[in-house]
Amino acid sequence: MKTLAISANIRKSVGKSDSKALRNQGMVPCVLYGGEKQVCFYAETNAFRNLVYTPEVYFVELNIDNDKYKAIMQDIQFHPVTDKILHIDFLEIFDDKEVTISIPVTLKGLAIGVRNGGNLLHRRKKIITRGLPSNLPDAIEVNIEELKIGDFIYIKDLKSDNYTFLAPDSSVVVGVKTARGAIEDELEEDNEEDNEEESGSDKSSETASQSENKTDNGSAKEESSEKQE
Repeated sequence: MKTLAISANIRKSVGKSDSKALRNQGMVPCVLYGGEKQVCFYAETNAFRNLVYTPEVYFVELNIDNDKYKAIMQDIQFHPVTDKILHIDFLEIFDDKEVTISIPVTLKGLAIGVRNGGNLLHRRKKIITRGLPSNLPDAIEVNIEELKIGDFIYIKDLKSDNYTFLAPDSSVVVGVKTARGAIEDELEEDNEEDNEEESGSDKSSETASQSENKTDNGSAKEESSEKQE
């Protein structure tokens, strides 16, 4: 998984008034926990832009007054009106300890069912995953090229030996649903086949009737000739 470096500074004092003052200066107050001690720090708002406003997931290398920590973003708070970042919680991680993180799902290819008029159903755009930091991927890639209408891919179909999904095996990740247009096309094809069969039967009946009429006419002529003789 990719790593994003962020430089920060230790908070000398904590509290609501101090946090408010930091935000007024364009800073974001943060907390790092999960290690030997809890660390309160702050950094510029722009330093978190590539971490927060992206669908991708990163490990974060925090450089707090020259002390380095490896972490993941655990929680974030936004202002309810301005959507400004108010606070971020980070969890310190270690190479020999498993970590739980939401990893995005990326789809590869165009499903056969979609080309035939079906609707793509992308149910899970992220999957909560647990594993050692070195084993966690940037994204979970799912190939959907062979999916037909009515086919689905489940959590159990994506299992790996390197990490574990914390979701039910029967949970749908992606699939192709039947679309109204696709159903109508099938019905139209069936109707056309039925019409062709009916017209073929009608033509056969007409041919048989004509043959019977010719036979009857021929018999009548023969009987008339015999009477005249």
